[in-house]
Amino acid sequence: MIEPFNDEYFMKKAFSEALQAFDEGEIPVGAVVVSAGKIIARAHNLTETLNDVTAHAEMQAITAAANLLGGKYLNDCTLYVTLEPCVMCAGALGWSQISKIVFGAYDEKRGYHKFANKALHPKTEVVGGVLETECRELMQEFFRQKR
Repeated sequence: MIEPFNDEYFMKKAFSEALQAFDEGEIPVGAVVVSAGKIIARAHNLTETLNDVTAHAEMQAITAAANLLGGKYLNDCTLYVTLEPCVMCAGALGWSQISKIVFGAYDEKRGYHKFANKALHPKTEVVGGVLETECRELMQEFFRQKR
């Protein structure tokens, strides 16, 4: 039997957040945080809306999840995000001690793998490339429209 709440299922929820960002003129990155099989935080990029370079989807999701849980650590949580986290977000995720990160498209220019491969907590599991094509194509379409 196929597990209905798998990585692809939750990545589709993050992708919905990315679509919302796209519609708002934000770089289309979406994220959800899952705990015990339930989404506890949803977020998308808000850097333009908030005029804040730190308002990445991951940062918004970390804050929302920590507030809901009542603490700064996201042990036993999984972050689903449509784009590989940048160095800033990877550092924050490392400090949060999140258990697992699942991302869609790789970010060859600004992804944390390129600059800070050890930024995450040593016990954090990472899975990349889930719904990679859809996530990458949305990002490409956004920048194609901006040019």
